[in-house]
Amino acid sequence: MSLLGIDVGTTGCKAALFSTAGDVYAVAYREYDNRHPQPGWAELDAVEVWDKVRQTLREVAQHAGPDPVRALSVSSLGEAVVPVTADRRILAPSILNFDARGQTYLPALERVLDNARLYRINGNTLGNHYGLTKLLWIQEHQPDLYARTHKFLLWSSFIAFMLGADPVVDHSLANRTLLFDLARGDWSAELLDIAGLDREKLPATAPSGTAIGTVADHVADDLGLPRGVLITTGAHDQCANAVGCGVIVEGRAVYGMGTFMCITPVFGARSDPEVMIARGLSTEHHAVPGKYVTFIYNQGGSLVKWFRDTFALAEHQQARAAGRDVYADLFAELPDGPSGVMALPYFTTTGPPEFVSDSCGVIAGLHLETPRGAILKGLVEGATFYLKACVDTLPATGIAIESFRAVGGGSKSDVWVQLSADILGRPFVRPHITEAGALGAAIIAGTGSGVFPSYADGVEAMVRLERTFEPDPAQHARYAAWFERYQHLWPTMQAYLRELAVAQG
Repeated sequence: MSLLGIDVGTTGCKAALFSTAGDVYAVAYREYDNRHPQPGWAELDAVEVWDKVRQTLREVAQHAGPDPVRALSVSSLGEAVVPVTADRRILAPSILNFDARGQTYLPALERVLDNARLYRINGNTLGNHYGLTKLLWIQEHQPDLYARTHKFLLWSSFIAFMLGADPVVDHSLANRTLLFDLARGDWSAELLDIAGLDREKLPATAPSGTAIGTVADHVADDLGLPRGVLITTGAHDQCANAVGCGVIVEGRAVYGMGTFMCITPVFGARSDPEVMIARGLSTEHHAVPGKYVTFIYNQGGSLVKWFRDTFALAEHQQARAAGRDVYADLFAELPDGPSGVMALPYFTTTGPPEFVSDSCGVIAGLHLETPRGAILKGLVEGATFYLKACVDTLPATGIAIESFRAVGGGSKSDVWVQLSADILGRPFVRPHITEAGALGAAIIAGTGSGVFPSYADGVEAMVRLERTFEPDPAQHARYAAWFERYQHLWPTMQAYLRELAVAQG
């Protein structure tokens, strides 16, 4: 038998077919664009995305051969919802988390719901990037759509529903609405009452890996899947990534090296809300029973891309024409040890703890003899220092990180992974499959369908580790001194950079 993992993101979707031993039978990927019908708006065309998902499924289904698909699950972006009818018709586009609609509801919500109270129930603080304010906007500005909607489905539950499953969302994604009660594992009557939203408009909730139906016969025939494929609840993409690289126990953390760098540690008990709020940390159910995750993130790959397009555009174009990876060439230019260039990674809105939106980046320490490789390394060091500053505050929360699992596009660079290990002073382990969302979804499906007795068994069977990067003690000591200097940069320049950002518009 084989297991199917589907990973639906903001700009593309992937389907991957795996053996129960973790061998990859087939992978298919399709891209799509965000829509911006008005300034500040950002949407996904749910009809287009559903069509692209079906294309990927048709492509991978051809490769199952004598190893038929047993079960599937879906990893997806969070926060955004899709309005659907009971007979599985899509009613409108999906409003994305960075869409400005809903911002005006925050002051009224803040008057009746302080962050400490909300955190005790939901594990998050108020913000317009969650699903709550978008639902309020639809309720007020599109009342006909709100009335006609049978369910507002988060993306994993939407794809499962369109395949034939019941309308059920897993706990990790339900959390991204701000309407979920962590302790009860269900929608919060108190939060729904404060918001004035209808419980019946939301799907049922269940832990990740819960069986919620099978692929409808006519859908299976259309996609080339066998009839009777089991569908289980999936997970928020960060939680699926964690499963897909074996981060299922306390002490481990995902180190996602993509457009944003995101650390996802696992912990077993909820921490004091005040301690977590002070550090800008959320609390969310992991896909794994009895575990929680939080997210430490900031700019990462976006800074490297900016460097590429600013300092190496010609090389990038030449490498692309030759089918070569320009990043390998650029990282080969990095000098040994600390770069001597200090970069403050505030080029766009930052992650926790402050979520600074009114600032701009800094590159300091430049000389006429500074090579461009030192500038690139300074950017990567600065992005890593930002995360280290957050990681260093974790002991007060009770969350421990003993080692990292490196995933995402940046993890393919030995130089970048080793630099991260040297700065953070912990081992980094790179799995064989570094784009782990679809693999995590497949493991969730395998566990939920009974192929594996537990998540630990699924990880043991399907996750393969490629290499361990141990921190170099000498380099770690050098970076510790450099990090001390970094910590002075933002407090020293904070007011000036905010004024400059405002002046630049």
